[in-house]
Amino acid sequence: MNIAVIGTGYVGLVTGTCFAETGNNVICVDIDAAKVDKMKNGIVPIFEPGLELLFERNTKQNRLHFTTDLAAAIKDAKIIFLALPTPPGEDGSADLSYVLGVAKQLSNLITDYKVIVDKSTVPVGTAEKVEEIIIQNLDESLFDVVSNPEFLREGVAVDDFMKPDRVVIGTSSNKAKEAMQQLYEPFVRQGNPIIFMDERSAEMTKYAANSYLATRISFMNEIANLCEKVGANVDMVRMGMGSDTRIGKRFLFPGVGYGGSCFPKDVQALAKTASQYDYEFKILNSVMNVNKIQKTILSQKIISYFGGDLNGRTIAIWGLAFKPNTDDIREAPALYIIEELLAAGAKIKAYDPEAMDNVKEIFGDKIQYVENQYDAIEDSDALAIITEWSVFRTPDFDKLTGTLRNKAIFDGRNLYDLHKMKSKDIHYESIGRNPILMKALSA
Repeated sequence: MNIAVIGTGYVGLVTGTCFAETGNNVICVDIDAAKVDKMKNGIVPIFEPGLELLFERNTKQNRLHFTTDLAAAIKDAKIIFLALPTPPGEDGSADLSYVLGVAKQLSNLITDYKVIVDKSTVPVGTAEKVEEIIIQNLDESLFDVVSNPEFLREGVAVDDFMKPDRVVIGTSSNKAKEAMQQLYEPFVRQGNPIIFMDERSAEMTKYAANSYLATRISFMNEIANLCEKVGANVDMVRMGMGSDTRIGKRFLFPGVGYGGSCFPKDVQALAKTASQYDYEFKILNSVMNVNKIQKTILSQKIISYFGGDLNGRTIAIWGLAFKPNTDDIREAPALYIIEELLAAGAKIKAYDPEAMDNVKEIFGDKIQYVENQYDAIEDSDALAIITEWSVFRTPDFDKLTGTLRNKAIFDGRNLYDLHKMKSKDIHYESIGRNPILMKALSA
């Protein structure tokens, strides 16, 4: 098929590249001319494992193209994907201005039948709004609007797209259904389902899935905080819970809160949708509050260790991205932790394998950026681990403890074994486990 993908963020670029990988001819459109020029020159603008290989292969084989010309991109396309930003507005609702703005443009450009697909995460009723805008200038026989939410996890987005657990498609049109079935069949050859439903149910499915996962994370963070008070070990609790097939093992790891481009925005948007229908979604309001507090847990442990005064102290930070295997820092816990430590008077030396350039755009020279994890601990008083990159899991502890001014580690991801930390006389505080306490040296 000929496909147009409008928007080249994480979702749009992964979507376009993966569709090209199965033999389709794909044109990706973006209004950012500099970004388009980079992609035309073979530069992938985001870090996503596995994407660069597919990007290079499909551009070389002339199946993946980039342009700023919307009219040219959609001219021969049978299916048009809208992969546009839907950032939260001031009131928490999803901002649909980009989606609806492009819908207005399409209404003036389409001349033959197209399937227009909402790939962006959008509130319930968006497909109808898109249809209402397009139908003002276009006969309804020339288009169908479909909801096809994405379920991509940053860091494994290519695998998620190429081997999806399920594909959800919301449409009431048999013509659109046939086109979408044909498009997605190569991705579900192992038998995973393509689930067809109405448009509103498809839109709700995306928000419900992400909000439920965010709820699991927040529940485990609450359990972890209680474990610290009662003297239980949340790792043991997690394993005991996860072995129950009714619960399962995933999304039960406690930490310093969820971040990224999806969970914070989607939980907020679903709660806002509920309020617009005069329904108070009590659980989601609690989830947002728990997550907000959880992002301060690690910084408060550090401040307390130093007696409330971080003036003259330097804190090394390992991990800035909101999760490993991405350079995405949107709503990353590290940003909140850094802000609190700076406000308490600390200096920061930070390292992340991929996200430092993005953090520089926020903090500039307020913090120091180093080339590797061990440079961060040079002349530092303590280490805070915020993102669970694999490279942080098995460090040289002798080098680490011999370099830090205080043998103090504050682990927001529970990477290390408590017995090992105790045997090395390390002051070690994690999430939901008994701390190993040592006194801080004077500044």
